[in-house]
Amino acid sequence: MVVQNPGTPRELERYLRPENMAGVGFDQVCAAAGAVRTGTLFNATPQILGVSMNPQIVQPGDVFLGICGAKRHGAEFVDTAISNGAIALITDTAGLEFLPDDFSIPVAVVADVRKTAAKVAQAVYGTNEHCPQLFAVTGTNGKTTTTFMIRAILEALGEETGLIGTIEMSARGQIIPSVLTTPESTQLHGVLARMAQQSVNSVAMEVSSHSLSYGRVDALNFAVSGYTNLTQDHLDLHGTMEDYYQTKAQLFTPEHSSAAVVMVDDPYGARLVDQAQIPTESLSLDENHGHADWRVTELEHSGLGHSFTLQHRDGRQLRTRTALPGMFNVANAALATLMVLASGVEHQRLQQALDSKDPLSVAVPGRMQVVAESPVAVVDFAHNSDALAKALDSVRPGTQGRRIVVFGATGERDKTKRPDMGAVAARHADIVIVTDDDPHGEAPEPIREQVAAGAQQAIDSEGLQTQLYNVAPRAKAVEFAVSLAQGNDAILIAGRGHEVSQDVAGMDVELDDRVELSNALNLHGFVTNS
Repeated sequence: MVVQNPGTPRELERYLRPENMAGVGFDQVCAAAGAVRTGTLFNATPQILGVSMNPQIVQPGDVFLGICGAKRHGAEFVDTAISNGAIALITDTAGLEFLPDDFSIPVAVVADVRKTAAKVAQAVYGTNEHCPQLFAVTGTNGKTTTTFMIRAILEALGEETGLIGTIEMSARGQIIPSVLTTPESTQLHGVLARMAQQSVNSVAMEVSSHSLSYGRVDALNFAVSGYTNLTQDHLDLHGTMEDYYQTKAQLFTPEHSSAAVVMVDDPYGARLVDQAQIPTESLSLDENHGHADWRVTELEHSGLGHSFTLQHRDGRQLRTRTALPGMFNVANAALATLMVLASGVEHQRLQQALDSKDPLSVAVPGRMQVVAESPVAVVDFAHNSDALAKALDSVRPGTQGRRIVVFGATGERDKTKRPDMGAVAARHADIVIVTDDDPHGEAPEPIREQVAAGAQQAIDSEGLQTQLYNVAPRAKAVEFAVSLAQGNDAILIAGRGHEVSQDVAGMDVELDDRVELSNALNLHGFVTNS
């Protein structure tokens, strides 16, 4: 079941928490969170039915968490929370300054509301006792595809599954569009309690660096956590790659996880294996890697994808395949398989599921999604230099012609990667068409120019024969790419993947790369897969 047009954020919130809550006493919630009651209503002990940080989405019976934000304090908006049904407040001492002396609902105080939010949610929703088995995937690239693959393997094993990530949240076929890669802790505990209520056994979840920085996955323990890779991204938040790495590394501690599988084909992965504080197995795509516990061997092309063997140093083997193009999807498939194995699934049972169901060939919206095969036409989410290079390399096998790429850079994000993305595109493609991604509040033209400048510098300094174009708007750029293509070429539309609207100056403009690419292919007489 797909939730169509769920409505306002407050209406959507109903899908992110269990139904028919019995309620938990406010004093019990305070005890779990280390909150101290204050004010005049000490004898009031309401039954709490839910928890929210956002006054606009509060539901009747909620405890409202008044958090100190970057510009305003949440306690300033407690009247809105009460009008929506809040029956108790937890805030910090600064938040008390916004409350009148005759405040009408019980209040408790903690030192840091955001750090306490997950404990409050756990106490309200009971996720310490009733929670599915959790799988976490972190890293710069590959999180979405790996979680889809984990879910597909678990379903092949007969499990009732859930998924939480960039594209969707789902529980036993009910799909709710995601707003964040990882929801706020209050919503995350709520939706996991709902999944448990629906008899979901296992949930695969993307865990972003933002979610770790902001405590969104606090008070949860993942049965198995996986690491894909770490490349430059999100430096607008972290400042340095070292801070980015240390944030990711928090997941691989007993506070968050019980076991782990880590790709060790980049320096950060190799470092993480040495530093992880939980039982960890290492994985490499290099069959000659001298230290990895698991290696990918017997790699063979299989259509656009690959078949391969996972070989353990002790002699154990798993043979499998993925129809998704690219070596990075071999990495995603291998990681997903070994994470499920690390959860305790019996080896032979897992092999049977891989053989009979082909779960690693699951289609992932906007992730190396093949729209046509002559020319090869692919839409992918690649939105940083490493992902762009790998996506372009992945469309080379099976094509004899040129590689044509259409991409841009996101506004109001890490500006340092823009020229580097341009240079990478110039090195890995024959025709580079720079266009707009999501400009957000920035003027789009300077963003394109910064990307194109990086491409032009690489062309000039390295003597490349790459053709470079700057074309906007994005739909026009996609059509231009197809107009240049011949049947033996490959076209990659990169950066937006599954997204169906473009943020231009705060306005959502309808735009789906898959639709635009399909329309352009049809216009120019090519056959699409749909």
